[in-house]
Amino acid sequence: MTDNFTYNRTWKQIEDMLDSAEKLQNWHFTQMGLTNNKKKRIHHMRNYKALEGAVKMARWVLGDKNIEHPLE
Repeated sequence: MTDNFTYNRTWKQIEDMLDSAEKLQNWHFTQMGLTNNKKKRIHHMRNYKALEGAVKMARWVLGDKNIEHPLE
């Protein structure tokens, strides 16, 4: 399993990924409220929730004191 990991990401790369994920998550949240189309709303909600997990994990990796465990 550890053969698949290079461990060569910088803190800056992780912080940039977190920033991108948060911006995209906010965009999906906004789009949910702007559409009356049920299928589109479900699409944005699904992506919003997926990004919620990615954001939480990135914050945990960076040591966010408000995230005790990323899977809870």
